[in-house]
Amino acid sequence: MDKTVAVVGGGVAGLAAAAALNQLGYRVLLYEKEAFTGGNVRNWDRLFPKARNAREVVDELASSLTGLTEIATGTFVNSVKSTDGLFEIESSGRPAYADAVLLTTGFELFDARKKEEYGYGIFENVITSADLEKMFASSGKPLMADGSEPKKVAFIHCVGSRDEKVNKPYCSKVCCVTAVKQAVEVREALPECEVYNFYMDLRMFGTGYEQLYKEAQVKGVNFIRGRLSEANETRTHQVMIKAEDTLVSRPLQITVDLVVLMVGMSPAGSTMTILKSLGLLGNEDGFAGIANAHTGSTLTLKKGVFVAGACSGPANITDSVNEARAAALRIHQYLGGV
Repeated sequence: MDKTVAVVGGGVAGLAAAAALNQLGYRVLLYEKEAFTGGNVRNWDRLFPKARNAREVVDELASSLTGLTEIATGTFVNSVKSTDGLFEIESSGRPAYADAVLLTTGFELFDARKKEEYGYGIFENVITSADLEKMFASSGKPLMADGSEPKKVAFIHCVGSRDEKVNKPYCSKVCCVTAVKQAVEVREALPECEVYNFYMDLRMFGTGYEQLYKEAQVKGVNFIRGRLSEANETRTHQVMIKAEDTLVSRPLQITVDLVVLMVGMSPAGSTMTILKSLGLLGNEDGFAGIANAHTGSTLTLKKGVFVAGACSGPANITDSVNEARAAALRIHQYLGGV
């Protein structure tokens, strides 16, 4: 076919969509603002629920691309404008044209510094789930700021999710299972380490997730239902945390060597920039708005503009890849392929 589709965002959704569009015969212009494709998944070590290496997923999707895809990395899309059914993509001063646009701009991790009471950026042994993943990738285990192995680790769920105080009322969908996965990995790497998970509710909804939770219990992970209220650093650079165990209705205080904040998903700033240039609005949570939640999750209110993956709301890898492939079929229908 002689038609072109612009895919903005080179994470797993963008790669999956581009590959599907190639198979349907379309030329694809794939834009990625970072130096490499793969998005947030590229920064992860192992994935839930079976500890698959994250790079394998990225490489598998990237290997499915054909010569019909032109990849522009290190390229930020400034705007997308529509004129008579043709879209002009302005990126780093270089315009290009496409017959349809697919937004796969993904998400950004919540900035844990906005929860000052948790001490991220203040206390040296308070880190995020993303920081811990980098430790697993580089060292195979969690480490304290001085390079020593922690004897007690606490995971704090829902940091930047289900929290009206920071304007993040929604569930980020993957934090619970990520916390359980990482807790299991800590116990495997440091069998003598005590591991605690402080949670509001455990939302283990996906295939294999409940089994992972049971595995964590068998491997000695402690689960405490209660939200962290305060964290303070001791003179020895440990972290004293205060919470309430809501199952027994009593306050709880514990000192640990390392605190891991499970940061949620926030809308990517680039998503709103592009939406505004197209005259589109975001949803109530700041993600890309969709046509409807039941039958139009990859459609927007503007003809020729489609969305997939976490740019329209929190999504795991399976969600993102499936939506991307569905969006490719929607685009095929729009461009008259069927």
